[in-house]
This record gives sequence, structure tokens and C-alpha cells, in this order.
Amino acid sequence: MIRVSSYLKMRVLGAVENAMGKTIRERIQKTAELIFNDEEGKPRQFTWRTIQTWYTRFKTHGVTGVVKKDRSDKGKTRKLAPEELLEALNQVLPYFRNKRYNRLDLYRMTVSKGLLQKSQLAQTTFYRFIREYELLKDQVEDNRKRLAFAMQYANQLWQADTLFGPHVKDSRGLMTQTKLIAFIDDASRVICHAQFFFQETIDSLILALKSAFYKRGVPQQLYVDNGSIYSSLEISLICTRVGCILRHTPVRDGASKGKIERFFRTLRDQFLSRNLDLSSLTSLNRQLNLWVEEEYNARPHSAIGLCPIDRFALDMKQIKFLPPNQVNDELFFAEEDRQVKKDNTFSFKSLRYEAPVDLREKKIQIRFDRSHTGNIVVYYKSRRLGQAKKLDLYANALIKRGGAL
Repeated sequence: MIRVSSYLKMRVLGAVENAMGKTIRERIQKTAELIFNDEEGKPRQFTWRTIQTWYTRFKTHGVTGVVKKDRSDKGKTRKLAPEELLEALNQVLPYFRNKRYNRLDLYRMTVSKGLLQKSQLAQTTFYRFIREYELLKDQVEDNRKRLAFAMQYANQLWQADTLFGPHVKDSRGLMTQTKLIAFIDDASRVICHAQFFFQETIDSLILALKSAFYKRGVPQQLYVDNGSIYSSLEISLICTRVGCILRHTPVRDGASKGKIERFFRTLRDQFLSRNLDLSSLTSLNRQLNLWVEEEYNARPHSAIGLCPIDRFALDMKQIKFLPPNQVNDELFFAEEDRQVKKDNTFSFKSLRYEAPVDLREKKIQIRFDRSHTGNIVVYYKSRRLGQAKKLDLYANALIKRGGAL
């Protein structure tokens, strides 16, 4: 069974709203006659019953109704993606140059260097990943057909990836290895945003993605690998909300993201080789931002013959920018379903909240900032109805109901 992306589903539902017909049933049947191209350019057509199911779920549950849910046990047994293991191997292999080694040596080295935790990946699983994904196979003889390409306009496609960075002093005074999340525009080679974090988590990626969208606009496509954070439901949901197609590379195919990989090599050679101030993460990111904006983005790029920032500016008129405001901030919020009780309240994080309007016994969606869960916004059937307030029983007891108390 071919999986239909949430982005394609939303395009089909958008066509329903613009189709000819007096009733929703007629508009759905007209839409079923249309042919849509998926993210790979393949023609797709859907039956009216399938479209009706998507439409009903969308009207009942909002965007979450058409986004594929992850299994409840996803990530509990497999705590490390093949791409993350490959990056760790690339970090330790130079230590064994011109030396004999086996898989056990590699496993011990990745653990001793802090690149892997034993709780993340057992020794037998480590061996199995290397065997199944051929992580130690020489890629020189890769026979996949490669064609040089570049997008015609800025923000048609971004590439994103993570790089292991230098060790920096954390809040406990310990030297901790950093992770760099970076985005590059395919056409202009502009670094849309780059930021070091202590942990490669969904929260880190959302923060970096939000900064990139506000700084450079929303890309039509975002090309990432299959790492756990890049395959998360949260990122798929954000891309669906802003109208960005989320694409994933084949497993163990780093060459398909050649432009971001090339930037990482430049960063290693020209930035990480410097005598950097590693006293804090803030200091490291300040130096990185200065280097990216004043050197990398502002000097001619050999592949395009222009400064990346100047090439990016040529397409400024057609770039879709995302103005920073409260409503747009909510595009990056996490989302969960809740059932409103008969007293028009619902529970979240062991606290009770009042819905902003009368939604008794209805199923709603709540959006909230993952770092500040007190700010909760209520949606019903994809409509924003306002912020929820914490339940105040004493204040409610003073409200007059049909006369004085």
C-alpha cells in the first residue's frame, strides 16, 4: 500500500473547497475526478470515499486528523537512527587509520568518546546495524546514478543536517560535546540558520527551524535524513501547517545532501579550526553567527559566482516570509487532542483549564509551547478559538447566575 503524505492530503482537501458543486458530496466527487502529482511528480488519483474520509477527519480533528500517527512504541527499542550511528563511526574511524580493528573496537571507541551510550545501542544491535545498512562499506564504488543539480530559485529547496561539534563548558562546568543543526538554501547556498546545541532533540530542531523560517522565509521543500528528530510527528506537523513539503533521503545516502555536507567541510576547515572561545554555548553560537553572516554568506561562492546573500536577494519578491507574531509562533507549538467535560473544562499536565468558548463534550485540539506549557491555545475544527485559562474555582463561585447569591 502506497503511503499518502499529509501534504498531499491537504492539497486534495484544498481542491475540495474550490471544486464545483452545491453540496460537499458533489464537490468531493468532482475532486475525485482530478489527478494530483505527489512530491516525486507521480500522478495520483483518489476515490471519492477516500477523500470523504480525509475530509471528515479534517473537520473533526483538524490537521492532526490527516497526519499519520506514529506507533505508540516507536522509538522505545530503536533509540538511534542509522544516520546517527554512521556519523559516530565517521568520528572514530580516523583513530584507526593504518591500524587493524574490528567491530568491537569501534563500539568501545564510540562509547568511550561519548558519541554513543550503551543504553542507546547494545553491542549486538551495533553489529546488526553495521551489517544491515552496510555502514562500513567503502562508498567510493557507490554505483548510484548521481546528477549535479541546483534549484532555479531561492527557497525552492533547503537541505538540513546535524554535525557533531566541539566540546563546550555546560552549566555544570563539564565539557560537553555540542551538536550543530544547519539549513542551507539549494539555489543560493545561503546558510539560512545554523546553531549549536548540547542535545540533538526535537526541541532543538524546532527552535532552529523557527529561527530559520523567521530569518529567511518558508521553503517549498525541506530535505532531511531519516534521523529520529527529522522523522518526528512534530516536524511533519509544522511543515504541514506552513505549507512546506518534508522530504527524506534514502538510508545511508549522505551524498544526496551534498550541499549541506560540503558546507560542513568548509565549517570544519575555516571555523572549527580556529582558536574559539568554548567557555559557553552562547559564546560559541555568537562566533558562529558572525562567521556565517559576515564571511560565508557574504563572500563569493565558487559554484555560483556570487555571494550567497546576494544570490538570495535576487529572488526576494517571490519568497514567502513568515512575520514574527503570536499567531505564527503557534505554528511551532506541540498539539494534542483533549475531550472537554460537561463543565467546559479539560485537563492538561495534571491541571484543569477552562475552554475560551462553550465547547462542552466536544473533542478539541490544544497547541502549547513545549518549553512553556502554561500558554495553551484551543482549536476546534481547525479554527483558533483563543487561549485557555487555568480553572479558578473561587472566582467562578462569585459569578452571579440568574440573580444574586
